[in-house]
Amino acid sequence: MNQTGNPGEHRTQTRRTRAEAKAPTHACLPGPALRFGAHALCALREQDIEAIRVWRNAQIDVLRQSVPITPAEQQRYFDEVIRPTFKDRRPRLILLSLLREELCVGYCGLTNVDWPAGRAEISFLLDPMRARDPRIYREDMSACLELLSRTAFERLGLNRLFAETFDIRPDHIAILEAHGYACEGRMREHVTVRGVRVDSLIHGLLATDWRGAP
Repeated sequence: MNQTGNPGEHRTQTRRTRAEAKAPTHACLPGPALRFGAHALCALREQDIEAIRVWRNAQIDVLRQSVPITPAEQQRYFDEVIRPTFKDRRPRLILLSLLREELCVGYCGLTNVDWPAGRAEISFLLDPMRARDPRIYREDMSACLELLSRTAFERLGLNRLFAETFDIRPDHIAILEAHGYACEGRMREHVTVRGVRVDSLIHGLLATDWRGAP
């Protein structure tokens, strides 16, 4: 009998299916992935961390990262920092894979979470191939902000989200402000990007400002 298909491809698909079946969940965010149209957020998947490492290294200029990350460093960070957060009901860090039609296209998170104060800093990074297209970037980031707001305000009961953005990203800043983030301050010459001193902007969003909030 003739064999059809590629056995190696079948094994890869099987491994992928098993990995997805074992995808972690956060104790503080039980239940299925939160969805908005074609996009979804789920707990950061181990299968996505190598792509994320490559994306971070390609976009160091817009991150609080000074040197490239190695594969070993990325795996160690996942094992020692990220994995323990899955069981914590009040983690300081909640990192999430951003999926579009079930494929990882970026990642985001709630960082520096202060539970008593009810606040968290947001992070967002997209596959640089998608980031090059302004329309795709706006679509992906807008969906991500919507999902982060639902996560923070509806599911976690937080009161405030904030973001720090280098003032070399006008398109990114415009999307934040379109989502309701108010510019709350400018830190002048706060960072150095390729030898140039650059301002950082702080934006904030309160639960009472967010559309659909009680």
